[in-house]
Amino acid sequence: MVCAIKTYEKPKLDNPVLIEGLPGIGFVANIATLHLIHELKAKRFAEIHSSSFQDLAIATETGGARYPMNELYYCKNSNGGRDLVIWYGNTQALTTAGQYELCGRVLDTAEKLGSHFLITLGGFRQEEVKTPPQVYCAATDTETINQVLALGTKIMVGQIFGIAGLLVGLGKIRGFKGFSLLVDTLGTHPDANATRAALTILGKFLNMNIDQTRVDLAAEETKKTLESFGLIRSVTEEKKKEEQQLRWFV
Repeated sequence: MVCAIKTYEKPKLDNPVLIEGLPGIGFVANIATLHLIHELKAKRFAEIHSSSFQDLAIATETGGARYPMNELYYCKNSNGGRDLVIWYGNTQALTTAGQYELCGRVLDTAEKLGSHFLITLGGFRQEEVKTPPQVYCAATDTETINQVLALGTKIMVGQIFGIAGLLVGLGKIRGFKGFSLLVDTLGTHPDANATRAALTILGKFLNMNIDQTRVDLAAEETKKTLESFGLIRSVTEEKKKEEQQLRWFV
């Protein structure tokens, strides 16, 4: 198993918070972290490659190639708040061992940068979603869960799959504090509305004013990226699939 981190810069950060944003239900984490990267003008300092990522590349219209990759960005907060390390990517690992290795390597990097706190984001699939959507949380310790509940969230009961759950568990073992935010979503498309709910709670916790004006743009960019990797289907592809199924049944 190979998981390699290529570092371009070693930023000096003050007790940064690690924020995870890989694809998941409703792609809430993906959209939220992409939006943060744009709004905060975060700088990329590392990229991550793993043998557990998808074994493909996507040819672009200009003749280039896009491939499965995770990236780490940093943002120094000049307004007195916490510095951030943002973990963004177009894929999670495809195997259990790959997920554990990926989390371990990112936690290694975060520790070296002086981080002791982490936040994961995600969607909580529901058949019906109210407006505004409900936000749930799970945390490493009682103090943290009480802080997040005070922001208007509810306790998450059940399983948290993928990186959003695993990182919190592994982080606790290694001395990190932190929590996971999960927002109600239908989970059928990149959900900008659920992302706004997550960013609102995140902004309150970090004492940051996060402008959400361009969340829809981040959602559209996320949609195009995920379609190119086959993680979600375009409307045209869905219609073709339905037609093929109908012909098969005829």
